Order: sequence, then C-alpha cells, then structure tokens
Amino acid sequence: MNKNSSRGRQAERNSDPQKNKSKTSNFRKPKPNPSTNKKKNDDVGIRLNKFIANAGICSRREADTYIEHGSVTVNEKLVTEMGYKVQPDDAVRFDGTLISIEEKKYVLLNKPKNYITTMEDDRGRKTVMELIGNATKERIYPVGRLDRNTTGLLLFTNDGELAKKLTHPKHNVRKLYHASLDKKLSLADLEKLRGDVIIEGRRVFIDAVSYVQGEKKTEVGIEIHSGRNRIVRKIFENFGYTVVKLDRVVFAGLTKKNLPRGRWRALTQQEINNLKMI
Repeated sequence: MNKNSSRGRQAERNSDPQKNKSKTSNFRKPKPNPSTNKKKNDDVGIRLNKFIANAGICSRREADTYIEHGSVTVNEKLVTEMGYKVQPDDAVRFDGTLISIEEKKYVLLNKPKNYITTMEDDRGRKTVMELIGNATKERIYPVGRLDRNTTGLLLFTNDGELAKKLTHPKHNVRKLYHASLDKKLSLADLEKLRGDVIIEGRRVFIDAVSYVQGEKKTEVGIEIHSGRNRIVRKIFENFGYTVVKLDRVVFAGLTKKNLPRGRWRALTQQEINNLKMI
C-alpha cells in the first residue's frame, strides 16, 4: 500500500496507539473526593460542646457530660458524639428547649457590701445579679467570686472561654486589693509578705504588697493571682491581722475609674480585646 495515499496515512496512525491517544486525555475531570467534602463541611461547623457553651448553658466540659447522657438533640435526633459539628442551619435542643448562640456580653460592676456572688440564694440574701438585672437581655454570669463583705470590681459575661481563662491561675490575671487592717502592719510582717506564704498547707505567691501611699500603715495594697476563697483575708489572719475592709481595685487591667459603688457599665471594645489577649 502506498503510504502517501490517504488510506495509507490513516492505517499508519491507527497502528500507533501512542499517536492515537486523544489530545484531551490529560484534562479529564477529577473524580470528587468524599473526604474533601466532609472536611469542608466540618470546617464550616462548630463543635457541639462549644455551641452549648456559647449559648450560655454551661462550660464546654459540663456540655460533654450532658451530651454523653443524652440531653442534646440536633434536628430532632439524639447526639452523643463528642466531636459532632453543628452546621449553621441545624436546630439544637437542650433538654427539649431550642437553644442558639448568644451575642457575647461583658459587664463590669463595682460591688457594694452585703451582696453575695451567686445567681440566686435560697436564704433570701441579696445577690449581685440584682445589681446588673437590667444590663443585658442575655444571661451573664460572674467571673470568680467576691465574698459578701468584699467590695470592688466584679466582671460578668456569657463568654465561657474568657471566663475560664480569667479564673485559671496559670494566666496570672492581676488582682489588686486595698485592705484596711485592724492595726498597723509592721515593717517586719510587710517584708514576710513579699514572696510566698503557706496558707492552710498550700503555697500562695504574693505578686506585690506595700503600704497605701499617703495613708496610715493600716492601709495596705496587695496583688495576687490566686483565686482561692477568702485568700486575702486568710493571708493577713496568718500574721495576726484582721481585715476590716477589703476592696478589689484592679481586675485583669480593669479599674474602678468613673464607676461608682453599686453601678455597672459595659466594657469597651478595646477592653474586651485586651482581655482576650491575656
């Protein structure tokens, strides 16, 4: 057969499988990857325990327990999987009640005496919640505690992650108190307080302590980051002094400036940003 004829040229092309490949064979549409799609959906969602915490129900750790014990449904189906991701259009119910993520709120109170730091009291005592009742429609909680007779700064929020950070000792959140004692603090005892002391068998580190400038030596400023109950009072009792008045004047960089006793205010955006950087 004459290779120069059209029939010959066609036979030659058909006999070479490499030359016969389609020019577009390298541009085949890739098959969808199910794992990639799943990852994309997971990236959109929020973990169920975080969703519950952000709704102001409880902490993440407590949410895990509720999930495990069958208190949560998503789209009417019981979910007990810890890592379950909630999607934007999911309906989440906690004990049958539809819940949603609340807007984060941050309120600072200058607490007066004779109010206890609790959500409610079965003995009818006044609580700090009465003082911030009209602050926001969201349900906010006190961060840490001040005992009944201690005055000063108390932060409220529904931001569970921030609250956990501010109350954990490892973050060294600054708390400065003004303590009024029943007698003058001796210089020798002041020096003993500079460092750490043993209270009830446990070491408590005192970040700073000094006399209040321009006041009698019964007035002492003390800075700590421990969150133990009544710890400032116990520190001075350990050295034979009774705290007559105790006022928290600084908490996590927040101060009482322009905030009268018994009043509250919302934090500024800059203050919120500063707290989140701790």
